[in-house]
Amino acid sequence: MVAIFLKEFKQFFSSLIGYIALVVFLLVLGLFIWIFPDTNILDFGYASLDALFDMGPYIFMFLIPAITMRSFAEEINTGTYELLATRPITDIQIIGGKYLASLALVFLALVPTVIYYITIYRLATPVGNVDTGGIIGSYIGLFLLGAVFVSIGIFCSAVTANQIVAFILGVFLCFFIYQAFDYLAKLGIFFGKNDYLVEQFGINAHYASMSKGVLDTRDLVYFAGCIGLFIFSTKTVLESRKW
Repeated sequence: MVAIFLKEFKQFFSSLIGYIALVVFLLVLGLFIWIFPDTNILDFGYASLDALFDMGPYIFMFLIPAITMRSFAEEINTGTYELLATRPITDIQIIGGKYLASLALVFLALVPTVIYYITIYRLATPVGNVDTGGIIGSYIGLFLLGAVFVSIGIFCSAVTANQIVAFILGVFLCFFIYQAFDYLAKLGIFFGKNDYLVEQFGINAHYASMSKGVLDTRDLVYFAGCIGLFIFSTKTVLESRKW
């Protein structure tokens, strides 16, 4: 699994994929935080990184499927997956290596944004007058959300041999799981507390909770469950290809 992880991770930076992913993520976030008039913190007047954590999930919806779309689709299309499957390695190890390589790239994309926190920390009046606990919780939530999106992207890449189809399917599933349950809950077709239960199926409800700086066990279990579900689904898809 370590060999697959290193191979996948090096491939990101042996081509332009890794560099483009990092630059696009940081550039778009920088524009929302410092430049765009409706979201930049200089005009808004509050030492807050809300723009980063509000826009981060939507950028991830497109960025992560673009990173993961080639994970299995390319190997299935070129026929190299059959060679990989004959090696003395389990499907879980193959999936784990590819999953962790993509997740490492997501982590690398988040690390430079710490500069934004340091900047607003120094700009605040008085210095340090920021909600550090909420920001830490939001970072954890954004990373876990990225981990779920990576598992979705890996699954979509295993479903098809076409990278474009894998990308489109990944974007759709990421959006659906993140936002669609909120919309369904607001339709007014559920009775009692059922609308609340429907909302809890979506990522946004748990992500919003962690953005307040509260690390609830239920939220952590939810994210772990989503990751496990799509990893298991990917394993099932790969096993079906052997028959």
